[in-house]
Amino acid sequence: MIKTFLKIIFIIFCLIGVFYLALPNYSFPEPPPGSLKSDEPADLESPLRQGYFTNMTRAEVLSWYEAQFNHSSFMGIKMPTLLLNYPPENAQTLIRDQTSSTFLQEFVHPFRESEYINGFQPLSRNNKPMFSVGGQTWQLKIIVRLVPSNVIVREIVFLLSMAMVVIIYKAFTNLLRRKHG
Repeated sequence: MIKTFLKIIFIIFCLIGVFYLALPNYSFPEPPPGSLKSDEPADLESPLRQGYFTNMTRAEVLSWYEAQFNHSSFMGIKMPTLLLNYPPENAQTLIRDQTSSTFLQEFVHPFRESEYINGFQPLSRNNKPMFSVGGQTWQLKIIVRLVPSNVIVREIVFLLSMAMVVIIYKAFTNLLRRKHG
């Protein structure tokens, strides 16, 4: 009875996992409203890394990107999303060498793609944040970096992991039978 129940739960888990990992990849997010796309050479090196100037706050920027990242493009399915916080110094490793940073956060779909949001807010002499670009003053420069994953690779890794779970479960039950039998 318990064995059958465990098998059913395991099969349901595997089916949900395969479906979750097969959902289409997340596309590069829209920039914040009212922002200006950076034309600095470092921000144009990759289509998976873009820079923007904005007057939104850190909380508003994160909320904007989280709202886009939370749902799959397939039927708007809500995705499990984690928000990770990194020290600003890690921006030089995770975003790009020589990147200035005030904050660095990552949205993650577990076992799928990630999206890094790096923000830099310099202070002027009177302690007011500002960038002067395109004839306007901006409070924050953000760099968004998308790290996609290959659907075939993630499905293979998941299926191999589930096969290992079965092998380990069988080895464990055989060990218990020998010990108590």
